[in-house]
Amino acid sequence: MTSRSSTMEQGVFDAAVAQAMNAGRPDLYRNIHKALRLCMNQTLAQVGCTDPSDHRDVAAALAATREMLDLFALHLEDENRFVHPALSACRPGSADRTASDHAGHEQAIAALRDLTVALEVAHSPERAAAAARLYQRMALFVEENLEHMHFEETHNMGVLWAACTDDEIRAIEHAIVAFIPPDMMMKFLHWMLPALPHPDRVGMLAGMRDGAPPAAFEATVALARTRLDARDWGKLAGALGLSQDAAVAAWAARPRAGHLSPPGPGATAA
Repeated sequence: MTSRSSTMEQGVFDAAVAQAMNAGRPDLYRNIHKALRLCMNQTLAQVGCTDPSDHRDVAAALAATREMLDLFALHLEDENRFVHPALSACRPGSADRTASDHAGHEQAIAALRDLTVALEVAHSPERAAAAARLYQRMALFVEENLEHMHFEETHNMGVLWAACTDDEIRAIEHAIVAFIPPDMMMKFLHWMLPALPHPDRVGMLAGMRDGAPPAAFEATVALARTRLDARDWGKLAGALGLSQDAAVAAWAARPRAGHLSPPGPGATAA
């Protein structure tokens, strides 16, 4: 079967995408999609290796799945509210495919939520089958979203780059950030910090230090200490001019909770 990605208007936007990426223009999708790819792939792997006879294992997999679904649901809402109107204003009809995909993703999220409930209430003899159904449907969700994200990053950003100034694109991004509740922002950053390459990580934190409230920067640095390994944290601390001794001590004293656990609800948003 031919994938829809093979028939999209790729040639129309390849030149604009390449030019914009080489020029370092703002990108609404790159960082958040890296975070969501890491989230859904690690969550899929966690569900796939869950021992259905271990109640703690099942509970952890369900919590990770529900958090992933919450993040994706909010991400869809952000794009529907802020990105699609901009696309339509730039080029009428350019948001139609993405909007249709989003309707399907909302249905998939609801179906996955139902499967988490089915696994949660399943008795021991049925639990393995319930876990397998959740894993199989989640695998399809991951596949669908990988293709969808590629289309957004090429077609949709191509439309915006062709029609919008950098300041106009940043204004859309700022509106999205302002709309995200603080606790959810920290959960997005939980995945974004390890998903980004070092230069992008430094750029994001440096921008926060210059433009965000001090508490937001401090909370994100504290989160980075728990999410990065010693080498990556040392590189980040050095690039930001943080004390190396304090950086090493903070990393050594970091919480040892499971890598899928989100930051606490009291964390400050970016």
